Amino acid sequence: MTAVPDTEASAVTASNARRVALIVAIAFFMQLLDSTIISTSLPQMGQSFGVPAVAMSIGITAYMLTMAVFVPLSGWLADRFGARNIFLLAIVLFTLASLACGFSQSLPQFVAARVVQGLGSALMTPVGRILVLRNASKSELLNATALITWPALFAPVVGPVLGGFITTYLSWHWNFFINIPLGLVGLALVARFIPGDRAADPKPLDWPGFFLTSLGLALLLYGLERIAHPEDGALPAVLLVAAGIVIGWLAVRHLRRAPHPLLDLSAFRVQTFAISTLAAGTIFRVAINATPFLLPLLFQVGFGLSPVDAGLMIVAYFLGNLGMKTVTTPMLRRFGFRTVMVVNGLIASASIMACAAISPETPQALVVALMLIAGLTRSMQFTALNTLAFADIDAAQRNSAATLSSMLQQISMLFGVAVAAAILNLSQIVRGRPALDLVDFRIAFLVIGAIGLVAALRFLVLPPGAGAEVSGHLTRT
Repeated sequence: MTAVPDTEASAVTASNARRVALIVAIAFFMQLLDSTIISTSLPQMGQSFGVPAVAMSIGITAYMLTMAVFVPLSGWLADRFGARNIFLLAIVLFTLASLACGFSQSLPQFVAARVVQGLGSALMTPVGRILVLRNASKSELLNATALITWPALFAPVVGPVLGGFITTYLSWHWNFFINIPLGLVGLALVARFIPGDRAADPKPLDWPGFFLTSLGLALLLYGLERIAHPEDGALPAVLLVAAGIVIGWLAVRHLRRAPHPLLDLSAFRVQTFAISTLAAGTIFRVAINATPFLLPLLFQVGFGLSPVDAGLMIVAYFLGNLGMKTVTTPMLRRFGFRTVMVVNGLIASASIMACAAISPETPQALVVALMLIAGLTRSMQFTALNTLAFADIDAAQRNSAATLSSMLQQISMLFGVAVAAAILNLSQIVRGRPALDLVDFRIAFLVIGAIGLVAALRFLVLPPGAGAEVSGHLTRT
């Protein structure tokens, strides 16, 4: 038997890691595109179902709450039945639910389909990360993470534009039907190229941990979502958030004491994971996630641009997101995680604050340049955060770490939108004006940028060699 040279074996392993990451990225793109594309077609869907457009928001809420309930269970299911099998199940559920959404004839039918879709989505994200972690060595983790990060940058920007085009020129049903070919391709690729695996000794299910974690997360996310849409006043949202925090505290207390906890919280004792997910990482993600929410509103409400013209401005932001992909890996190798996350974080935060200085009279070239810089720095920070999170996580912590990371990213996504919406509403109330004005957006961008600045400086607590095994920074000659 001929031995395979180390360099050749390493190349094969690296190729397999990239392939797995790319397959997972396709599934992530389908999921994230669906989450953002629906927003532009709610009025047409409401008309089709014979209900007010505002009533259609229950479809988004049902999807989000189902995700919140089942995300904590994903790691245990991956251990019990195999990550590849659960990932296949997630794609099947999501694809079939998308078909059901497209064929829905009434609001109850649509909501039922969205619940199933939310279940598929809850399993897809953390289990997809588990697959990538299991198939990539530390030296390959940076490139693999960059591949699965691009859907999170691409889909939220292109989704509303694509959704508006499909709804205008085809019908809202096709916003869901486009998931069918993506899902079928994903299923074929997972079945063909991703190896199966299963834990040798799966733990018993921690039912109290599942109940407390899911309920706390659901209440917290629903409360944050209500803050961004305060039709019934702020009190219900505040009570929901408070209840979510209290039950979350009870969940943490249980998970620390349980003999076989649903989630292993020891991952938070790993500094790189704690900083990039729970501490500075979550705070910075709030600033990053608030920006795509504020920019379309700024261009349409503050500048008075049409949706099409506003969409073209956002395209520059999206191009910046993609443009940084080829630069991120060399930059992290050259300067290391700490330097890149501090300096790039400061630039990203400054670009957010600079959005407060633009106006309808600002030269378009300058606005486009600012959007490019904001997109470039957002992309680099996202990739760095997502990679550093798992740089020092060992195999035993991997499943829980992937689940915890997914939960915290969901919180930061909704919290970013909630904070931005709350700032806009408070500014308008304080000024006593009946509608939002450009000054309200300026205040919002300044506050959100300041949050990012504080978070960027927090990365200074990392040691200079943080994540060096992944970035290769200290191993360079």
